[in-house]
Amino acid sequence: MTLGTLQAQDFTNQLMEQYPNFKQSGIEHRRFKHSDLLVHLDRLPAMGFEVTQLGESYQGRSIHLVSIGHGSQTVLLWSQMHGNEATATMAMLDIFNYLGQSEAESVAQLLDRLTLYFIPMLNPDGAELFQRRTSQDIDMNRDALSLQCPESRLLKEVRDRLQADFGFNLHDQNIYYNVGSSAKSATISFLAPAYNIDKEVNPQRANAMKIIALMNEGLQTIIPGQVGRYDDTFEPRAFGDNMQKWGTSTILIESGGLVNDPEKQFIRPSFQVLWPLAINSITGKTSRAIGTFPLMIVT
Repeated sequence: MTLGTLQAQDFTNQLMEQYPNFKQSGIEHRRFKHSDLLVHLDRLPAMGFEVTQLGESYQGRSIHLVSIGHGSQTVLLWSQMHGNEATATMAMLDIFNYLGQSEAESVAQLLDRLTLYFIPMLNPDGAELFQRRTSQDIDMNRDALSLQCPESRLLKEVRDRLQADFGFNLHDQNIYYNVGSSAKSATISFLAPAYNIDKEVNPQRANAMKIIALMNEGLQTIIPGQVGRYDDTFEPRAFGDNMQKWGTSTILIESGGLVNDPEKQFIRPSFQVLWPLAINSITGKTSRAIGTFPLMIVT
């Protein structure tokens, strides 16, 4: 075990101990809707966040951008591109409390270095029916080039406007996926998407890989052997692959399955570990070589 691994695990333990202080009550099940989210967004300006409306979904529901910090590096995180993939949206509400209420000097320092932008619910029409696709029956994650959906256009526009340095593409995956050939479920899975068919590693993709390696170290403390990695075959229509190509170091995070956790309430606090580890890595407080961990077989 390396010294870096020990430090990541100590940090993980501290964050998990703090989690009950920041967990947002009121959303305890995955089938919440746009109106439920708005109640929680309304309280954020009093906590130091800026909340703006980016636009509307195809059926006219508002889509919001939440931001905090004033640093030169920009990080964009988006959730519920697929309407029935709500784990990261719940976790965002927790991280809003962490960033807005924590008195730790480390949080203040991070917000001096970074500006964080969150889109908590990119597909509110899909969330209304708890379905993957948009109300136009389009898989938004295959719409990065065609931009048929107003929701897709909003995501592309905000990325281009911010010229985001880092992007986190947040999803839920099939709960029956395992890590490699093991019997363990893939509770969290990562991917630094390829930006071309040859799966080359440019500086943006290399940065994403380094962050994944650090997050994996932290997660092994709480879900040992249950962290997977997706096949990195290039998908020319996908947002993650194109974000990488457009110059944003992009990380895909998938929330999978865990025994006796149908509402993802144990997986949810793992994001309290993931995001601080990632943000510390982005600001240069920690560094990692490109790491490896088991490949999740998707069948």
